[in-house]
Amino acid sequence: MTSKPEKPAVDPELRRRVQELIAFKGGGYNEDAVTDIIENALKLLTDVKDTGDVRVIQTAVRELRYAYRLFAPYSRTRKVTMFGSARTAPSKQEYQHALDFGRKMAAAGFMVITGAGPGIMQAGHEGAGPERSFGVNIRLPWEQAANPVIREDKKLVTFKYFFTRKLIFIRHSDAIALFPGGFGTMDEGYEALTLMQTGKSQLMPLVLIDRPGGTYWKTWDKHVREHLLRDQLISPDDLNLYRITDDTDEAVKLITRFYRNFQSSRFVKDLFVIRLKHAPTDSALEAMNEDFADIIVGPPIRRIEATPEEQEDTDHLELPRIAFGFNRRDYGRLRQLVDVLNGL
Repeated sequence: MTSKPEKPAVDPELRRRVQELIAFKGGGYNEDAVTDIIENALKLLTDVKDTGDVRVIQTAVRELRYAYRLFAPYSRTRKVTMFGSARTAPSKQEYQHALDFGRKMAAAGFMVITGAGPGIMQAGHEGAGPERSFGVNIRLPWEQAANPVIREDKKLVTFKYFFTRKLIFIRHSDAIALFPGGFGTMDEGYEALTLMQTGKSQLMPLVLIDRPGGTYWKTWDKHVREHLLRDQLISPDDLNLYRITDDTDEAVKLITRFYRNFQSSRFVKDLFVIRLKHAPTDSALEAMNEDFADIIVGPPIRRIEATPEEQEDTDHLELPRIAFGFNRRDYGRLRQLVDVLNGL
């Protein structure tokens, strides 16, 4: 059993002074949360002695604040993150495939996020064009300078730490496309799968794209099935969290069709709320409750109005929605439910 940090007692005088400081700055968004951040930052004066540890926190907060500000004006635009090798030369089929995919995703209304380096990352930016591209770069001793497509663009942010960089990739993505790559690509792909498998990120389409006739991802999938699945290290439903193709048109369809009816989802207390473009009929609800009874705990799948919590955030209030008690465990099955909703 894991223990949670105790919630500290509030120091009224400290809080008053912090709130005065916020008022002096002119106030703004999320003042309660900012108050908490400032109070916790002051505790570093006594709680963390090591200068290097404090600098990690300092840099992470600075980088995340800047990145969130950078992405905020584009929050209503769907985005796809492209991962793949920085070492892929423009003469390679994989490079041209990634360029083609980036172009088609931009044509479908998406923006493209890449790590801003060469190889597959540059191909994605070339395909989408700088106006529909974001660069999320990393400072490394030997690489990587931002590629020439995004280098002078304002939609470029450079990180010191991989963990803050990966957070931004996932946080602002509506889809993920992986092309053949090395350790970094594997790391990013497995992290995205783990976050969806455990419910720590939104469900989104994750497509593994090979060169035409290639076997890179088929070989990876064989390993997953013959070792992880066969040894019961993952469940069969986890295989629903990704798709494999060597066709860019199919990859684009797999991503765009995920949002054909599904819009977004969130937990509201014990209810899992799914926002849709079109509400399911009574007969469709009845069928879903029967077919997905194994993941329902408590309230069945039903149509609802926007919850008070959503109304506070003005969160897509105009959309129809369904809600049910989800067991918070079987996200591969939840992905299947999304597919059913998109097929209505």
